[in-house]
Amino acid sequence: MFRILGALAGFFILGFLGIFLGYFVGSIIDRFRAFGSAGMNPLNASRRQSIFLETVFILMGKLAKSDGRVSETEVSHVQQFMQKLGMTPDHRLKAIALFKEGASADYDIHPKINEFLAVCGPSNNLKQMLLVYLIIMGLSDGQLNSAEEELLIVVAGRLGYSPAAFKQLLDMVLNQMHFAGGQSTSASALEDAYKALGVSKENTDQEIKHAYRKLMSQYHPDKLMGQGVPEEMIAVATEQAQEVQTAYDLIKKNRDQNRAAG
Repeated sequence: MFRILGALAGFFILGFLGIFLGYFVGSIIDRFRAFGSAGMNPLNASRRQSIFLETVFILMGKLAKSDGRVSETEVSHVQQFMQKLGMTPDHRLKAIALFKEGASADYDIHPKINEFLAVCGPSNNLKQMLLVYLIIMGLSDGQLNSAEEELLIVVAGRLGYSPAAFKQLLDMVLNQMHFAGGQSTSASALEDAYKALGVSKENTDQEIKHAYRKLMSQYHPDKLMGQGVPEEMIAVATEQAQEVQTAYDLIKKNRDQNRAAG
């Protein structure tokens, strides 16, 4: 939008030369609005994607090993994760090697986190998606054990999350997973839906819609790819977005029914 406005403004101010200048400036504004500061330079995209991918699988390995052993469930989850991503055989081999590297007893995660922050740190979305992937990994066997949660709190702290903010994100992801497949049949489905959006029954319709739109923006494929999430890793974010949509639809339906009944 701004590139068109910029071109028009440039024409009226500087003539035909201003069209190109205005279009260029408008393109920068459009890219900033779409991808944030982390996506301003498209030439750095491949670097961000590479570091993001490396960090995810290395920390997955460290998380799986945090309680002393890598369980069969965790190995199966990583295999399913790679299959879901549609990774090429070469990328799968690289991901497995990174996972094993992270799972080694003496591996220090902090240099890798430092590198991630240096390259991907300006994007809050990339930091949150890294945590989301790790939380999903930790919950692959149904719950987080104390060692896994302790490690995730350390990683979250390095990414700028307070313990309280991490707990809220953990609760949101856990409850979003209750809506996998497009529905939840649990007796507490409505309560789960509010938690999935990080809101409560006391919030107004407008506040709930704002939380929903914010989450959908965070999981938006084009925005994530523009900031540095590899295209093959977008499938997981798409699933999370579908779960958020299902949770929001349930809340909206319930509130509409209550208004009609009242």
